[in-house]
Amino acid sequence: MAPIEINQGYEVIGSTEYIDVAGFSGIPAKIDTGADASAIWASHINMSEDGVLTFCLFGEESPLYTGKTLQAVDYTARTIRSSHGDEQVRYKVRLPIRIGGREFTTTFSLANRSRNTFPALIGRHTIEGKFLVDVSKSSVKHLRKPKPSKLHHELKTNPYEFHQKYIKKGANDENSYLI
Repeated sequence: MAPIEINQGYEVIGSTEYIDVAGFSGIPAKIDTGADASAIWASHINMSEDGVLTFCLFGEESPLYTGKTLQAVDYTARTIRSSHGDEQVRYKVRLPIRIGGREFTTTFSLANRSRNTFPALIGRHTIEGKFLVDVSKSSVKHLRKPKPSKLHHELKTNPYEFHQKYIKKGANDENSYLI
């Protein structure tokens, strides 16, 4: 494969971007070249008896949620495997999208992304042939700060007790890590 030159008409985007999808603007998205497909947070996914798929983008707890119902008659269903190896059956729909200065239609799997930092994930099939990703750039700076874990809190509260409980106790255990 020949190297790609930036002057070949590719737009350079960062590892995170604000995108527009199906009339929703300013959606924070993770650009993930390791993911094949794109996914977007969807809720209230239903199927009518005549085969019309309805759904809302985002969940009620999201500031992006409007309650607007979208419909699709042209959709598919696929088994999707997460990066953790879990499998789910998801609907896939084609939606209009804008990334940077480009508008086009792409396929999204409808997923519950309530636990993800980004409500949309853009995979390589969506960006290939259109964009170059510069991982040193990021349009979305901070969505939310990660909450300190219980483990982190224990360490900060009493480092000695933490060490006795987790590190020293497990020193003879072959499955533990020694620091």
